[in-house]
Amino acid sequence: MLIIILIFISTKSVINIIFVITKRIQLMSISDLFDSGFKKRNEDHFAAIVRVAMSDGIINGAEKAFLDRLATNLNISELDYKQILKDYNSHPINPPLSYDMRLERLYDLARMVWADHIEGNTQMKLLKKLSIGLGFKSENTKYITDKALKLVHKDVDLDAFIEEMKTMNQ
Repeated sequence: MLIIILIFISTKSVINIIFVITKRIQLMSISDLFDSGFKKRNEDHFAAIVRVAMSDGIINGAEKAFLDRLATNLNISELDYKQILKDYNSHPINPPLSYDMRLERLYDLARMVWADHIEGNTQMKLLKKLSIGLGFKSENTKYITDKALKLVHKDVDLDAFIEEMKTMNQ
């Protein structure tokens, strides 16, 4: 329909109209792609954590409180939250590809677990499950989660956290 309308307009006008339309499409597309891509990545990340929490068949009270807070931090709407809880398996698992990205996510998750005052074995169990979900080997999760929680307790920044985690076996 747009092409038919443009045929009846002079060549100079057509060029101006096409330029304006192109600029608007470019601006909208970049913005829409960024917003929808970011939203989708957050939803997939949240669904992966729900999948980890559901690995034993239930979401306990501490996990539910953690998921509530995580949903808020990831800007997951209440409607999307409920939908993801019902159908978390429909979302792809996209664990971070690089070790540094895994450590960054571990840092964020450890801080949330710590901030939620999830205590003792529940704290360790939850963070171990999340660590496995991030792609860490299950045989290493005890050491990884212990170190991560100690560092978060010391209130280290992200760079120090990554450096300490990378050199924990040296």
